[in-house]
Amino acid sequence: MQSDERLRVEAARKDPGQFAALYEANFERVYAYVARRVTGRAEVEDLTSEVFRRALSGLHRYESRGAPFSAWLLRIAANAVVDRARRAGRRTPSAAELELSLEPSEPERVDAESRARLFRCVAELPSDQRRVIELRFGGERSIRQIAAELGRSEGAVKQLQLRALTALRKKIGTDDG
Repeated sequence: MQSDERLRVEAARKDPGQFAALYEANFERVYAYVARRVTGRAEVEDLTSEVFRRALSGLHRYESRGAPFSAWLLRIAANAVVDRARRAGRRTPSAAELELSLEPSEPERVDAESRARLFRCVAELPSDQRRVIELRFGGERSIRQIAAELGRSEGAVKQLQLRALTALRKKIGTDDG
């Protein structure tokens, strides 16, 4: 375990408020892991939240065995996915399948982590910009439909969309200009 990670774990054990640093450092990896195994954004978000809730409540039981803290979180995530599948009456993966699925292939990991980063960035937008992005790209609505739903002019919706996309490009680091 890296020294700074070990310090964050110890700080969180003493003060649960310090768990935020571990959450921030590991959110995208856990979200990506869950997103590859369940469908639906709401379910992915619920399970990711559950993983971090379980990790915080079980932090006193965590033991570093040379593996990074994220490995422990991914084990919790694997268990959460299996628990959810059992409750829903779906087929649950075997222990061997879970072992094989803990480390994704590079393209899968990059794609899922990119989506997680995008969802996080969208969530950080001002509420009016976030709503336009969600309706436009998530809800596949037209500018006219969004304007009607929000009670704004089409020009105002276009401006909100432009500002949101500009902010997302800057946050994600793909701003060419």
